[in-house]
Amino acid sequence: MFGRFAIAESTLRVVHFIAQMMHESGALTREYENLNYSAQRLAQVWPCRFAPHGPLDPEAYANNPRKLANEVYGGRMGNTAPDDGYDYRGRGLLQLTGKGNYAAATCRVRCSLPGAPDFVREPDAVLAPAWCLAVAAAEWASRGCNELADANDLERITRRVNGGTTGLPERREWLRKTRLAWP
Repeated sequence: MFGRFAIAESTLRVVHFIAQMMHESGALTREYENLNYSAQRLAQVWPCRFAPHGPLDPEAYANNPRKLANEVYGGRMGNTAPDDGYDYRGRGLLQLTGKGNYAAATCRVRCSLPGAPDFVREPDAVLAPAWCLAVAAAEWASRGCNELADANDLERITRRVNGGTTGLPERREWLRKTRLAWP
């Protein structure tokens, strides 16, 4: 997969990809995005959405991953149906999120692997051993992360993968560790 999506073209691409993957997947221990937050944590993770700064009562969403996902992801990223936020929550090696991204991943992976499933119809297929690396590598390449890795720009890669800089210190540590394996 690294060759198909040009990740193998440089050591920097490989180490940055693996560092991001290790962070997003909890060192390959997390298949799905953890949406089981306490009320206090909701206000920290989504301060603009949950009180005291946002309009939503965190108690109403605490420890309810389905309700939370439908609230924070509903109506965006291609999610249009009532349960799309939960159905297309983050999953996989780079935590693919949003129905639109699942559809795009289907197209991207099928370009090089025509037998790939329709990830919109089968969202859990992004977790399957046959497809998980292809999905992550295709997303990585489509977001311009190879070029950012060549520039050794961890922060911009993180923004492309995560949408923000969540976990940047941990990602920096994963990058340090992966560089030890690929000098």
